[in-house]
Amino acid sequence: MSAPHPMTYEAFLAHATADPDVVGLVLKGSHAHDGMPTRHSDHDVYVVVTDEARTGLRGLDGFRSARLDLVVVTVAEFDRLGGWERYAIARARVLLDRLGGRIARMVTAKGRLGAAEASRVAAARLDAYANSHYRSLKNARDGHPLAARLDAADSLGFLLELLFALDRRPRPYNKYLEWELDRFPLPGWDGHELLATLGRITGAGGTDVQRELFGRVEAAARGAGHAATLDAWGDDLALMRPRHRGAFADGQP
Repeated sequence: MSAPHPMTYEAFLAHATADPDVVGLVLKGSHAHDGMPTRHSDHDVYVVVTDEARTGLRGLDGFRSARLDLVVVTVAEFDRLGGWERYAIARARVLLDRLGGRIARMVTAKGRLGAAEASRVAAARLDAYANSHYRSLKNARDGHPLAARLDAADSLGFLLELLFALDRRPRPYNKYLEWELDRFPLPGWDGHELLATLGRITGAGGTDVQRELFGRVEAAARGAGHAATLDAWGDDLALMRPRHRGAFADGQP
């Protein structure tokens, strides 16, 4: 049976719910984040079907319209989803779960990194953050202001992955960063102050602001057991650290 066309979100949900091969419906994107949808927002839905499903809905995988985006996956495929999709699933809403809560448990699991995984991600992103931070300061020192600003901007993506990994969480998309920090703060950080600092760095690439932030991050990273990654930078840490006490240098968020 073909799905209704043109499909509205409500019509599709009714159609999919009536299909016995559909065992889960999961809403992601703006409509899964309170206060984020606009009149331009469509509905992004994972349609989870049985591994043996023969439903015609499988042909709608990748369907996109101004109102509705669909991803059709089997239970096993949904369980394996990660990478860029991980945050989307972690904050998604389960609309249908015919597996006795299994779909909901999969969604919940995406929002929590395992301890070993979180440690690996944090160490890698800490080194990448330090590298871009160092290059930015070095370029500013050597009279290359554009390169310094570009490296400063590059460093912040690594920084955010690091900070969320330290809390064993996937990094939110930039669109949802403020939303995430407001509702689920990072331990030890004032979200509003952190966002303001990121804004100052992306706006002007100020070296003093970068150093103050690095000082705060260094303390957090060492406290989480990543001293070896930092110490590998040796004497270069002198350029990267704060030159005086400031907003983040004293360990206060």
